[in-house]
Amino acid sequence: MMTKLAELEALLYIAGDDGISKESLENLLKLSQTEVDTLLQQLTQKLSADSSSGLTLLQINNNCKLATKPEVSSTVEKYFQKDVSKTLSQSALEILSIVAYRQPITRVEIDDIRGVNSSGAIQTLIWRGLIKASGKKDAPGHPNLYITTDYFLQYFGYQSLADLPVIEDFEDDLAVEDEEVDLFDRNQKEEE
Repeated sequence: MMTKLAELEALLYIAGDDGISKESLENLLKLSQTEVDTLLQQLTQKLSADSSSGLTLLQINNNCKLATKPEVSSTVEKYFQKDVSKTLSQSALEILSIVAYRQPITRVEIDDIRGVNSSGAIQTLIWRGLIKASGKKDAPGHPNLYITTDYFLQYFGYQSLADLPVIEDFEDDLAVEDEEVDLFDRNQKEEE
C-alpha cells in the first residue's frame, strides 16, 4: 500500500521545476496543513539523510519542489552544458538588483534608474529564468512589468523576497566604506 510520503514524493516529481503549492498538496493528499507540513519535514529529513540520493526538497514562497543537491551540481551542469557563461555581467546584476528591490517595474523605469538602455540584459535575465514579465502597467504603451521568479530565490538561496538584505544597511555601509557590496553573497555561496 502506498504511503502518503510516497504520494507526496511522486507529486513533487511530477510537478517538476514549477513545483506545487502546499494548498494543492493538501487537496490532492486530503490532508490538513499541519499534516502536509509534517510530511514535507519528513521528506526533507529523508532526502538529506540519504547519501545515495541526489535530491533535496525546496520550499519557496509556499511552493514545494524537488531539486538536485549542491553536491551533484557539477554532474548536472555537464548534462545541461549551456553555451552561455555561468556568470552574469555587471549590468545584468544591476538590473536584477533593481528588479528584486523595486518590483514590479518596467524597462523604462529600470533605464531611468541606470541611465542607459537595459533591454539586452533584461532579455538575458528572462532567458536565464531569473526575472519574468508579469502583467502590463496601466500607462501609455502598456509596458511589461518585470518581477523576479521563484528560480531567482532558489538561485540565491532565499525562501522569499523578505529574505533579501535590507537595502538601507548597504547604504550605511557604503557611506562608511568605499568598496563594492555583493548583494547576493555570491562569494560566500561559491566557497560552500
